Amino acid sequence: MAASVDPLIVGRVIGDVIDMFVPTVTMSVNYGAKHVSNGCDIKPSMAINTPKVAIDGLSNQLYTLVMTDPDAPSPSEPSMREWVHWIVSDIPGGSSPTRGKEILGYMGPRPPVGIHRYILVLFQQKGPLGAVLQPASRANFSTRFFANHLNLGLPVATVYFNAQKEPINRRR
Repeated sequence: MAASVDPLIVGRVIGDVIDMFVPTVTMSVNYGAKHVSNGCDIKPSMAINTPKVAIDGLSNQLYTLVMTDPDAPSPSEPSMREWVHWIVSDIPGGSSPTRGKEILGYMGPRPPVGIHRYILVLFQQKGPLGAVLQPASRANFSTRFFANHLNLGLPVATVYFNAQKEPINRRR
């Protein structure tokens, strides 16, 4: 059963990044042994490497995954909203992004100040996307515009986590 959108409303993911949708696909995201659930905290040092993402769905369906930070550079002044961290298209259902085409390579969370939301949004494609141009910049990306431009429609699954800058360990 797909997840509820309630935590996405409370976390302002619906509104800031995506529009209201009905989840129809289950997507599981893990950083090492840590399972990502809506609103959980992930240390940036745990998220340096690409997460393990499992997507259910039919193998004859294709999906696009987008990961963004709508709080860049600061949650109180998100002048770079959204900062895009990862884009993968043509992911077969029942598999993972490793089976898709990476449009923009993964960049782990690097929040300079405050608590940032990192959002993974999954779209079901209407068919193979073919050549998709990499965004000119990671800053000021729009998940809505990207999805509209590629005729992806509304998301089918979304999960988000929070991260903040880790303190620098000082040796005495």
